[in-house]
Amino acid sequence: MALDQKLLDELTLLARFPRHSLHQGIKIHSNAPEGIQGAAMRLFEKGVIDSPDGGYLTDLGHDLIGHFDHVYSALK
Repeated sequence: MALDQKLLDELTLLARFPRHSLHQGIKIHSNAPEGIQGAAMRLFEKGVIDSPDGGYLTDLGHDLIGHFDHVYSALK
């Protein structure tokens, strides 16, 4: 399995979401790098976040971020 730049951008954006509250999200501004804007759109299309410009994690997003944290912790 190869990690291309698009996948890395999506993982980087996913890692930026707050973990301590379900009521906090992030906003991707129009002047953000194209890679981050594209990552937000792809995560939205996959059902991971609830808005194409960030928003909140969906249930799927919360599950994924938990797995992401486990992988990160194991490799750290």
